[in-house]
Amino acid sequence: MDISVIIPSYNERESLPELIAWIDRVMQEHSFSYEILVIDDGSTDGSWTEIQALSEKYPALHGLSFRRNYGKSAALYCGFERAKGTVVFTMDADLQDSPDEIPEMYRMIVEEDYDLVSGWKKHRKDNTFTKNLPSKLYNATARRITGIKLHDMNCGLKAYKNEVVKSVEVYGEMHRYIPYLAKNAGFCKIAEKEVHHQKRKYGKSKFGLERFVNGFLDLQSLWFLSTFGKKPMHFFGYSGLAMFFIGFVITIWIIVDKLVCQANGLKFRPVTDQPLFYLALLAIILGVMLFLAGFVGEMIARSSSERNKYNIKSEL
Repeated sequence: MDISVIIPSYNERESLPELIAWIDRVMQEHSFSYEILVIDDGSTDGSWTEIQALSEKYPALHGLSFRRNYGKSAALYCGFERAKGTVVFTMDADLQDSPDEIPEMYRMIVEEDYDLVSGWKKHRKDNTFTKNLPSKLYNATARRITGIKLHDMNCGLKAYKNEVVKSVEVYGEMHRYIPYLAKNAGFCKIAEKEVHHQKRKYGKSKFGLERFVNGFLDLQSLWFLSTFGKKPMHFFGYSGLAMFFIGFVITIWIIVDKLVCQANGLKFRPVTDQPLFYLALLAIILGVMLFLAGFVGEMIARSSSERNKYNIKSEL
């Protein structure tokens, strides 16, 4: 099979008939063998009934319905598990992503051997204040932390080699960072293609401004796990030693200063009367706690079933 198209959908019943017909037309025009996987993420607007009706008209359409709303990452995870196509596409169900981009993105994967091609909505049709500016700030931060030079990390329209989606685990709200997950799994040939972006035709957006705060926190978590997930002592140990050293040096300095003043008959404050002494004591305690946290992290990492899980590219 050439292509799998995965579409997470939450209360997008009105958009689905037009989107499925559009995808089918593109596939027929280019003679692709394909499947469409629509993941109904606990919709309450009758989307599942619509998907069932459409599956009778389009044999390539398959559906999966969650009992409740789990989020986009859960929908993509289930779609990735079931995808059979050589190239796997993801797109949103709101008609803002154009299926006409599929043939060129497919060519980039197959002929240019990219692992992942991400869409770039260069000319967005969204509200400038609530979407464009926050999106630019978010993507600039993501580029800096991940090292992946994508203008639109969170674009819903992406193409992947099948082995990429089988090698990454999408959970929580990590769907925003699939390129980073792919990079950490060893798939570093990542490209970007400018894609056409359309205004929402039906319904309203399911995402608010809080997604940018959540996205930043998720990015920090992902960076920490990818950097120190299998070697927590490298973070907690170094941090603990630094805190302990700072506290120890300050304590010694305070004590020496008191002894020098006392030996020379100068006025001095008792060590325990100085606020700096308690700050130094706090630093020492925090240093010991961080160091112990590193040991606990190492024991957890050693017990992990994935501690020796590696992605092997080839073997002779």
